[in-house]
Amino acid sequence: MSFLSIVVAAGEGLRAGPGEPKAWRTLAGRPVVRWSVEGLLAAGAREVIVVVAGDRLAAAEDALQGLAGWRAVAGGATRALSVQAGLAALAGKDDEPVLVHDAARPFVTRAHVERLLAALADADGAVPALPVPDTLKRGDGAVAETVSREGLWRAQTPQAFRLGRLRAAYAAWGAPSEPTDDAQVVEAAGGRVALAAGDPMLMKLTYPEDFAMAEQLAGGGRIVRTGFGVDAHRFGPGDAVWLAGVSIPHDRGLVGHSDADVGLHALTDALLGAIAEGDIGQHFPPSDPKWKGASSDRFLIHAVELAQAKGGRVISADLTLICERPKIGPHRDAMRARVAELLGLPVERVSVKATTTEGMGFTGREEGLMAQAVVCVETPR
Repeated sequence: MSFLSIVVAAGEGLRAGPGEPKAWRTLAGRPVVRWSVEGLLAAGAREVIVVVAGDRLAAAEDALQGLAGWRAVAGGATRALSVQAGLAALAGKDDEPVLVHDAARPFVTRAHVERLLAALADADGAVPALPVPDTLKRGDGAVAETVSREGLWRAQTPQAFRLGRLRAAYAAWGAPSEPTDDAQVVEAAGGRVALAAGDPMLMKLTYPEDFAMAEQLAGGGRIVRTGFGVDAHRFGPGDAVWLAGVSIPHDRGLVGHSDADVGLHALTDALLGAIAEGDIGQHFPPSDPKWKGASSDRFLIHAVELAQAKGGRVISADLTLICERPKIGPHRDAMRARVAELLGLPVERVSVKATTTEGMGFTGREEGLMAQAVVCVETPR
């Protein structure tokens, strides 16, 4: 199943209340626009054109970092002009399906796309739609009449069309008013638009209360995965050790190919384990001379980027350092702050603890240091 897609994210979303435009607000820790783009890419989109306001091109790069298969273009003063900007950026064939989607509907899935493409097979367009369940009234301050809801539907997005047909329909649009959706443009050009089964989950974020509801729903499509990491290094010559990204004066150093920071190494392995991406040795083999003496910050940042590329976000970290010396207590706050910075977390979600082995084993004999880490990552199912 291959198709093209346009995600419209150029609007201001004024009804959503003060703050950022709604496509750029966060939902369960991710920008709303990212939810829509990820959903379409996961459903098989060959290319996604993200149409944004001209001053949001850099913001799109940040919001969609780590995703492949998308491009951002500047939109116009209206939604219709933004859709046309997206159509102009696509290089597909005229008969290729294109799905136009509002970024403010974050919960699009493969099932939605499959229903639309099936409905498009014998039509010029297809829209997901829900029957209107409520009694309808017309009036201004008082009811003037009750309107029959028979045959009325609530249209949603994404909406599916053939690329050439949608381009031609927009080129022919001559009405003085703006179309309310893309299906209206195809209808006006004489096209037949099929109704596909809609889904309440394709809700549109319009008002502040919609975001509160969406936050509740967002948890249903994601899970928390936990990774465990362990690392150890022996003592050797030196006058300081690196632990959890902090240099601590000591009468010896730690021996390792990199800076031998057991804390960051354990955290890196825990994060890689949570996203099933192997271990630190696979990504940074000690046989490679370019990692000799390298700062372990780079290892943990790499693991964070891998998690983000999978749509994941780190939600907490717990690090235990096992040693007789140096004493960890005086440096604990600095360690928590540095780990939080590297993981992109508030410091209250990072724990750094220390313990000894009461003189037993290699740590008890002060031959080396050991670290254990647990990292929790929220990811798509």
